[in-house]
Amino acid sequence: MAPEVDKRVWSKTQNVVVSANIFAKLPLEKLAVLLDNSDYTPETFPGLIYKVEDSELSFNKASYLLFSSGRVICTGTKSIKDARAAVKHVIDDLKEVGIEITKKPEIKVQNMVASGSVGGRLNLNEIVFLFDNTEYEPEQFPGLVYKLKGEEVLQNITFLLFGTGKIVITGARSEKQIKDSVKFLREQLIDVGELDK
Repeated sequence: MAPEVDKRVWSKTQNVVVSANIFAKLPLEKLAVLLDNSDYTPETFPGLIYKVEDSELSFNKASYLLFSSGRVICTGTKSIKDARAAVKHVIDDLKEVGIEITKKPEIKVQNMVASGSVGGRLNLNEIVFLFDNTEYEPEQFPGLVYKLKGEEVLQNITFLLFGTGKIVITGARSEKQIKDSVKFLREQLIDVGELDK
């Protein structure tokens, strides 16, 4: 019989950031004129900002940074699948305005941000003394920052913990890392007596 899943413990991806090399030089000044919803101000930022505005698409909140080198950063999607579709979408848009792209893009997940819950209330004033690599200044911000260090697979993960038991997870590069990190955090909190099983 499968173990019962605690419905109070969960995570949900909120934002996926990917980088892509599309193997094409991009004339940013020309693209700023040809692409709607784009902004290019080289005096303040070297990339062109481009947004998707199509409510029919699952990634309709995607934003891109396009660089003349052919590097693209895409943010604002809620899954790796949507991020890949969003990169394909921007390549199609670039082809429509005459940019020749013949190679398949190299796409790499840079960061995933998720929200979640560890399944119980937390005493942040105690946790700051129980865990290394924490920062907690409640007069400035109500969350405790906890960076995982030394954990081989999860070492880039940073948590924001709140007294309600809600958490924000950053630094993951896969859904599995998000789920594993929430499980790992919950086990750590149970081990130090800050959460019941």
